[in-house]
Amino acid sequence: MAKQGRDKVYTGLAGIDVQRLRAMRDEGLRSCFNHLEDTRYRLEFVARIRGREYINDAAARTINATWYTLETLQGGLIWIVDVCEMPGDYSRLVPPALRKVRMLLVVGEGNDLMHHTFRGIIPSIECCGTMAEALQKAYRYQTEDEVKVVYSPACYNGLSTKQMGESFRREVNEL
Repeated sequence: MAKQGRDKVYTGLAGIDVQRLRAMRDEGLRSCFNHLEDTRYRLEFVARIRGREYINDAAARTINATWYTLETLQGGLIWIVDVCEMPGDYSRLVPPALRKVRMLLVVGEGNDLMHHTFRGIIPSIECCGTMAEALQKAYRYQTEDEVKVVYSPACYNGLSTKQMGESFRREVNEL
């Protein structure tokens, strides 16, 4: 874990704490912590393909969690995001996006808000019908920078974190 960075260590330790809390004997205390999501899909390294890292951050289902992701990851990023039924205020994500994001891939229909928020901030913004299409575009994207491909949805789209994370992982492994 230490080789993957300080944040992986913190996430791993938090996961251990969650498992300990779930194992408590006191049912009342244990039930307080049962709602915590599995940390498996938080800044999870999936693969390195052609020198490009693929990071699964399907657990980042809020704007604040995605902000943390964008701030934490080093270097240039290709950011894959989901379209939300109830979008939030993405303007908080503009500062890290301006510094780091080279390409934004929006999966789903109705992404006008993302285009409006990040137009002129992110050099390339593209719509994708599926995760597979988004990953193909990320794979083909040419840049002089070294970039990481990160899936950080920034919203709740009706699917579970596990479904979203496994979908990303499966599609990366198909590349």
